[in-house]
Amino acid sequence: MGIHRSPHEDKLQALAAGQAAVLEALAQMQVSTLERSKLDEGTYRLVRLAALVATDADSVSYRAHLGGPGGPAIPAAKVLATFVAIAPVVGSARVLSAASELARAGLLAAEPGQPLTEAE
Repeated sequence: MGIHRSPHEDKLQALAAGQAAVLEALAQMQVSTLERSKLDEGTYRLVRLAALVATDADSVSYRAHLGGPGGPAIPAAKVLATFVAIAPVVGSARVLSAASELARAGLLAAEPGQPLTEAE
């Protein structure tokens, strides 16, 4: 007797496995959000960073929403300033978790004061 799963469970399973069709649907949600927000790119990325921290996102989400190799860098000083600004709202545990997830995602610069980029 096979296990019967709903279409939603199948989609979640596909998402967890990183299947392209599901990831493509998620990517479509991102199309033109920068332009529609009417924010400059730097502010937009910091707002996204704050949202990721607030939701206690995993490293894969940081990579997906803040970019990977070749994408624009967020200066480490701006990341720290954002953490200082949001810590009273989200709490220190979320900020510390975010720093850890950024490191796991390979998005922390090796040198203090350098841009936040994908580690080599």
